[in-house]
Amino acid sequence: MVRWEPGTAERLQKAALELFATRGFEQTTAAEIAQAVGLTERTFFRHFSDKREVLFHGQQQLEQAFLDGVAAAPAEATPLEVVASALRSAAAFFPDERRPHSRARQSVIDRNPALQEREQHKLTTLATTVAAALRARGVDDLAATLAAESGATVFGIAFGRWLRDGEERSLADLATDVLDELLTLAEQAAHARR
Repeated sequence: MVRWEPGTAERLQKAALELFATRGFEQTTAAEIAQAVGLTERTFFRHFSDKREVLFHGQQQLEQAFLDGVAAAPAEATPLEVVASALRSAAAFFPDERRPHSRARQSVIDRNPALQEREQHKLTTLATTVAAALRARGVDDLAATLAAESGATVFGIAFGRWLRDGEERSLADLATDVLDELLTLAEQAAHARR
């Protein structure tokens, strides 16, 4: 077996994604993932609590990217302007060269209901985290919750579009487009009530 090398977690992630794509998530074991890169199952569990976490590793960094965007927003920014800043920051977490990996990851998730649920939980956690950061900025609870939930929805839609075959626009551009559409819908609803 290979001794410790830098990038072990990344090697395990790559091997896991390849095995999940070819054999299926349920049919792949942690031991097989470790063996694919010349490591032991014990080494696998030093890096990941279970094989699902191979697909969701990095969630803390994504949450931090959202929080960095919240912190970067001017003090006078509206809640949705803060969310827009958070979306721009999070989009930087997904450069275009990461798209093939993200597509492969999503295809594994799309074939497994439990993984789909875990992915939805990730978006819920992002919304909760952003809402707390908005409240810390002095935004009232309802506005913070609405803005954060809207931001998570915008991110989820933009990310899904970013993954589509043939899509070449950046995640940042797609998130801006989706957020603009949401704002247009809100303006139309407000105008119709007048």
